[in-house]
Amino acid sequence: MNAQSWALRGRGRARRAADSTAMAAAARSGFAARGLIYVLVGVIALQIAFGGDGGKQADRGGALGELASKPFGSAMLWIVGIALAGMSLWRLSEAVFGGAGTDGSKASKRAMAAARAVFYAFVSFSVLSYATGDKGSGSGSSDRNTDDVTATVLKWPGGQWIVGVAGAAVVVAGLWIAGRAVMKKFRKHLRTAEMSRKAERFTDFFGVTGGTARGLVFAVAGVFALVAAVQHQPGKAKGMDDTLRSFRDLPAGPWLLALVALGLAAFGVFSWCNARWREV
Repeated sequence: MNAQSWALRGRGRARRAADSTAMAAAARSGFAARGLIYVLVGVIALQIAFGGDGGKQADRGGALGELASKPFGSAMLWIVGIALAGMSLWRLSEAVFGGAGTDGSKASKRAMAAARAVFYAFVSFSVLSYATGDKGSGSGSSDRNTDDVTATVLKWPGGQWIVGVAGAAVVVAGLWIAGRAVMKKFRKHLRTAEMSRKAERFTDFFGVTGGTARGLVFAVAGVFALVAAVQHQPGKAKGMDDTLRSFRDLPAGPWLLALVALGLAAFGVFSWCNARWREV
């Protein structure tokens, strides 16, 4: 058997692995883990809305800290970290072989899948590092990290432009996320033919509510980055926790933040719906 035949056989095995039941299970476990993190962030944000946060951070680090404090928290952290690694592996398979659906093999879809694979690999690493005792890895404040990165970039030549463009990109991404949620674009990724009418309505509600809230938080964080760039003040950029707290400072702020918090928790529930009904 020549080298080309071996390559074709290897590619075929890799393709079968990408389409396997194990890969589907990895993807679904990843959605479940993502849902848990968003629900915990939503719960913490709801506590912040009414002054009962107890110093917790409404971001991924805060969610991991909350999870670790529960019975069997250490085991749960390992499960979440491994599940997110599964999500990264599934996204990587989409980048290499193309995803489900008629447009899953488009170059833009593959590129987005590759970016998501890198993102979930990083998140998985941070969660697993936290589980092994590196508390500064998974639980670092998103606000402090954002300040540090923004301050570093602003020192570069053209740093203001880089931060400004990045902020504008986050604003656009947030509006895109919210808009797609409102238009229920997520439905094309679901196995709707296998869903009952009740399941469809349930998923639509949490998909629209959760996606809109998530997009809003992204867009507001992008605005803060733009302000930091214009004023050349890295402290103006905000991570997820400070972005959420900024809602509380507005008129009727506690109630507005409560709505956003419930929206983020709704996105967590929507992620669980994806774990059940997503076409992978």
